[in-house]
Amino acid sequence: MSFELRAGTPTRPAIPPRSERERWQIEYARRLWLGDLAVVGLAVAAAQVIRFGGPADPPLAVSLPVEVRYTVVSVLLGAAWAVFLAVSGSRSPRVIGSGTEEYRRVVAATLRLFGAIAIGSLLFRFDIARGYLAIALPLGVLGLMVQRRVWRGWVTRRRKAGGYRTRVLVVGGRSSAGAMVTAFSRDPGSGHQVVGVCTPDDSESVLAVGDREVPVVGDDRSVAAAVRLTGADTVAVTATEHLGPADLRHLAWELDPLGVELVVAPGLVDIAGARLTHRFVADMPMLHVGRPQYGRASSIGKSAFDFCFAAAAVFAIAPVLLAIAVAVKATSAGPVFYRSERIGRDGRPFRMIKFRSMYADADRHISALIDANGGNPLFFKLRDDPRITPVGRIIRKFSLDELPQFFNVLRGEMSVVGPRPQVRREVESYDGVMRRRLLVKPGLTGLWQVSGRSDLSLEDSMRLDLSYVENWSMVMDLLLIAKTIGAVTRGDGAY
Repeated sequence: MSFELRAGTPTRPAIPPRSERERWQIEYARRLWLGDLAVVGLAVAAAQVIRFGGPADPPLAVSLPVEVRYTVVSVLLGAAWAVFLAVSGSRSPRVIGSGTEEYRRVVAATLRLFGAIAIGSLLFRFDIARGYLAIALPLGVLGLMVQRRVWRGWVTRRRKAGGYRTRVLVVGGRSSAGAMVTAFSRDPGSGHQVVGVCTPDDSESVLAVGDREVPVVGDDRSVAAAVRLTGADTVAVTATEHLGPADLRHLAWELDPLGVELVVAPGLVDIAGARLTHRFVADMPMLHVGRPQYGRASSIGKSAFDFCFAAAAVFAIAPVLLAIAVAVKATSAGPVFYRSERIGRDGRPFRMIKFRSMYADADRHISALIDANGGNPLFFKLRDDPRITPVGRIIRKFSLDELPQFFNVLRGEMSVVGPRPQVRREVESYDGVMRRRLLVKPGLTGLWQVSGRSDLSLEDSMRLDLSYVENWSMVMDLLLIAKTIGAVTRGDGAY
C-alpha cells in the first residue's frame, strides 16, 4: 500500500463557516492577526533602532558556531511573540470584540514570552540587551492594546450599520426570557440581536419587552426548528422548567451541525467575572460566586488612592478652577459655589460642593417645575431647565461644575469613584436593598456616569450603583476613571 502526497494539496481541508456569525468571526480574527503581526514587527524594529541607534545591527553576545546579529533576534522575537499570542487564545471568537478578557490574554501572552526569554538567557547563557527588551515590551503591549481598541471601534461602527451581528434565539420562561432580552438591549455594542423567543407557553405570538415586541417562534421543545425558521446562530437558554441536563446535552448535539452556539445563562444579575469561579462538583459544572466586595470598597488602600488622586487633580486643574470661578461670579448674581446636603457612607450627611450652575433662587422653583413637567420627584432632571445660567449650561455639559468635589474627596467625605451622591429625600425612600448603596462613600464618577448619565432611568442608575458596590476592584476604578474622561469630553447625557 502506498500513499501519495501531492504538492499544494492540504492534508486537512479548512472547515467552511456554517453561519454568518462564524464567517465574520473568522474575518475579524484574520484582521487581528495581521494587526498583531504589524504591531509586533514595528515594536521590535523600533526597539532595535532606539537601543542601538539608527540601522546598527550589532552581534548578540553568545558563543555559537555562527554570528547572530540583532536583526535575526528581532525577527525571531517577533515570530515568537506572534506564536504566543495565538497559543494564548487572544484571538478566540469567545473573547474578541467585547469585555476585558481579550486584553488580559494579550498581556499574559506577552509576559509569558518575556519571562521565557529571561529564564532561557540564564539557563543557556546568552545575553540579550536589557535596554532592547525594556523598550520592546511596553511598546508592543501598548501597540497591541491600541490596535485592538481601534478594531473594536470599527466593529461597533459595522454593527450600527447592521453588520457583524449575532442573531440570538432566547429560550426560557416568559419572565426570564424577557429579562434576557432586556439585558441584550442594554449593550447594543455587543452586537447581539434577539430574533425570536421559545417559551413553554407559546400561546401568544409575541413577547412584549419594554417598547418592543419579540416574536414567539415555538416552545422550548422545538428549538432546532425555531433556529432554522429565524436563522439564529446562537441559542441562549435561561430558566425553564422543561430543559434538564439531558435535554441540554441533546440540544447541543442538534445545534452543532448547524454551526449554532449554545449559551446557558446562570440567572445571575450584575455579578462581575472576577467573583465567579467555574469548577466541577460530582461531574456537574458549578459556578462559585465570591462574596460581595463591600469591605474592599471601603478599604484604607482605596482611601489612600482617593486622597492622592484628588490632591494631584486639584494641583493640575487649579487654573481651570480659577477660570470657572471667575466666569460664574461675573455672569450671574450669587455665590461661586453651591453647597447642598448629601447622604454619605453609613447614612452620614455632608455638604457637597459644586460650582453654581443655576440662578441663586433656583431651589424655590423646583416644586413648580415638577408639577408642570411631571417626572419622579426623587430623581428630577429636566433637559431644558430654565433655572440654569448660560455659563452653567456649558459647565454642566462637560461636568466642570463637579470639579470642586475633589475637595470633598480630600476631606474624606467622597471617593473619586463610587455610587451617585444621594439627597435625603432619595435615601428616605430606599428599601433594604437600595440602602446597600450607603455601604461605601459616594463618588465623583461611577458606573452610571459612564453608561448614559442623565439619560438613564432611575432603576438603571440604581442597578449600576449596586453593581459597583458589590463588585468593586481597583482595576474597575481605573477603567471607570478612563471612561469618564471620554464621556465628559463628548458631553454625552449631561444636562
